[in-house]
Amino acid sequence: MTTFHDDLTKRADPSRLSRRAKRDVELKPEIETVYEENLSVYGVRKVWHQMRREGFDIARCIVVRLMKEIGIEGVIGGKKPRRTIPDKALPCPLDGVNRQFHAPVPNVPWISDFTYVATR
Repeated sequence: MTTFHDDLTKRADPSRLSRRAKRDVELKPEIETVYEENLSVYGVRKVWHQMRREGFDIARCIVVRLMKEIGIEGVIGGKKPRRTIPDKALPCPLDGVNRQFHAPVPNVPWISDFTYVATR
């Protein structure tokens, strides 16, 4: 029997599914319920802990796989770094090198421009 026909047979008769596939069918609605009950913000770790509290014997990797199949993911927190916001009202600073980017001899004008430097 080809894989195509085997797949059609399993779709027609769900009792022929593997144990893993049968368990996945049972767990997917439970994972969605936990996710939706918690304002759709829980990630894998919190969904996994909540399901274990509710009595499901489930591995974390299974929750990862099923959440990926369902297409849900947790909210990622944290702030993005704030970049420099220029004030258009202020005049531009004077140009120290008059925009001459050639050096008559090596190491005469030292030019640098740091728009953003991470300081952690």
